[in-house]
Amino acid sequence: MPTQPIGDLVSVYRDALLDDVVPFWERHSPDPDRGGFFTMLDRSGQRYGDDKPIWLQGRAIWLFATLYRLVEPRPQWLELAQRGREFLDRHAFAPDGKMYFSVTHDGKPLQMRRYVFCEVFAVMAYGALALATDDETAREQARRCYRRFVEYITTPGKIAPKIDTTTRPMKGLSPLMCWLSLAEMMRGIDPTTDYDTAINRCVDEILTHFVDHDRRCVLETVAPDGGIVDGPDGRVMNPGHAIECAWFMLDIAQRRGDGTLVQRVLPIVDYALERGWDTEHGGLLYFVDIDGRPPVQLEHDMKLWWPHNEALIALLYAYRATGEQRYADDFLKVHEWTFNHFPDREHGEWFGYLHRDGSLSTPLKGGTWKGPFHVPRCLLLCWRALEALPASSAR
Repeated sequence: MPTQPIGDLVSVYRDALLDDVVPFWERHSPDPDRGGFFTMLDRSGQRYGDDKPIWLQGRAIWLFATLYRLVEPRPQWLELAQRGREFLDRHAFAPDGKMYFSVTHDGKPLQMRRYVFCEVFAVMAYGALALATDDETAREQARRCYRRFVEYITTPGKIAPKIDTTTRPMKGLSPLMCWLSLAEMMRGIDPTTDYDTAINRCVDEILTHFVDHDRRCVLETVAPDGGIVDGPDGRVMNPGHAIECAWFMLDIAQRRGDGTLVQRVLPIVDYALERGWDTEHGGLLYFVDIDGRPPVQLEHDMKLWWPHNEALIALLYAYRATGEQRYADDFLKVHEWTFNHFPDREHGEWFGYLHRDGSLSTPLKGGTWKGPFHVPRCLLLCWRALEALPASSAR
């Protein structure tokens, strides 16, 4: 079991953020000619494609605006966020208001998908700028994108479902998880609206419909009433999503001083580690079948960057909330595996995709799915949480 004092890790997370990860994206991602950010970057930061995924544009804007607000008001960070916003304003929205999934390097529409994750990160982008600059236009854009996101996920038929809901009615964890996070963010941006009702709804629905205490799991898909969905879809658990939900709710419990909510959320952290941790090779599996049947996702046993990022935040928040040594021990275990496998010591930043045994699957640093978000967010939040621990806890 790792024995390194947690308090010794403050500089590890701070330096990894400010001296390694953020500089990589500052050097290689911004498009100086047309604005926005390139994310299709190889190991050394060279571009292997020029298309721009819209949801990663929002993530990059969020990052640089948040660094400007929480770390240091460096003008270059705000400028990068503002230029990203200008690209978003000009090119991200279709005439009907739905956001494209990707555009060309110069902003021509390329792909529209049924997902509303672009709207999620547009809220985060505009919201981060509103918090950083008190810009009323950004605040209104955040409100507008939030309302559109809620309309899409709560209006039946607004987006055509992947599976015919008259044949197999079901709902997913991801939209609720995103709604919860956005409503919590909007509380600090828009004092004119009640967001706590949405927060409470999401918390209750996640905890009562998706968390199965009898089987010690958190399901990705359930029936509309929380019942079991027959077949592989109803047996899927994504440990990364589960543990990300957990830290969202632990953060809300911390803000509210709600010890009861903490106790309701902690089992999610436990189940994610029980189900997701690979006892043979270490690291978190991407998908698991909760009944031990063959997982249908071909990438199920890969080790991806973002579940490890979310686990580090969740375990640290669980330790902060409870002071229980087991969460400190698990944090250090995940920290050790993560920092031994994902960071690229030669070219900077982190690899994203590993095989089950921890060997490298692909050396890319960014693409359609990986950009400047999960790694820097994890480093920033863990740095701040570690720094805030009482000295006795940090030892």
